[in-house]
Amino acid sequence: MAEITAALVGKLREMTGAGLMDCKKALGESKGDIDAAVDYLRKKGAASAAKKASREAKEGLIVQSIQPGARAGVLVEVNCETDFVARNENFRAFCDDVAHRLLENPKVDLEPLRTAQITKIGENILISRFHRMEVTGNGMIAAYIHTGAKVGVLVEVNCGKEATVSNDDFKQLVKDITLQIAAGHPFVVSREAVNPTMLAKEREIAAEQVKGKPPQAIAKIVEGKLEKFYQGYCLLDQGFVKRNSEVTVKEHMGSIAKQLGDEISIRGFVRFQVGEAAA
Repeated sequence: MAEITAALVGKLREMTGAGLMDCKKALGESKGDIDAAVDYLRKKGAASAAKKASREAKEGLIVQSIQPGARAGVLVEVNCETDFVARNENFRAFCDDVAHRLLENPKVDLEPLRTAQITKIGENILISRFHRMEVTGNGMIAAYIHTGAKVGVLVEVNCGKEATVSNDDFKQLVKDITLQIAAGHPFVVSREAVNPTMLAKEREIAAEQVKGKPPQAIAKIVEGKLEKFYQGYCLLDQGFVKRNSEVTVKEHMGSIAKQLGDEISIRGFVRFQVGEAAA
């Protein structure tokens, strides 16, 4: 029986890409025979999973899970190699399971589950990112997954009164906001959240585009271009899609808040699109 040294374990890991404990166990079972250990790992699926891990996973799904009572929610991107697998019901069930587990415990170890799924599906699978939200104060967490599950949204909308959360008009507003984020693809909630460096760059670019005009004209044109930038980049400044952009999201929220006699605000949101994390 060969001595099971750290170097031998390391060599087996390089050969198979399997985990440290899996390699130690395989060498123990094979009495230090590295070729037999490779066969052991392949039979267990550990080596084949690691081998597939070198392949790109560009397809996949965006999934969500919302806690009963809408006090917490999670949005997850899970990638695979082909759209064929992304449309597979077993893969979809796996993705939903991942979302449920991350909702309950964002620190859960999903590696055994992922490895088992790789062996079962026969493609590389990556749990590439997730974002979990919990309500602060009164409000609710909501999610929207667009048809095909390639785009997903998670948002927290807050209000002042506890009773507002159960109001149907408030619930409809929150749903409409998720649809707005999916369609409008904003990056921040409000113009106050825009990175000052980015804003300075936009201002510089706008000024360069109108260089040579009178100073007063330049200032006016630059401010106009920045307004257009805000209207695309900031959620509250976007034209409200459901009202054909006749009013802004901020104005529509204000009218609903007035109707309910409350204050409504968007604390934060995320929008995931399959593949953009690796872009």
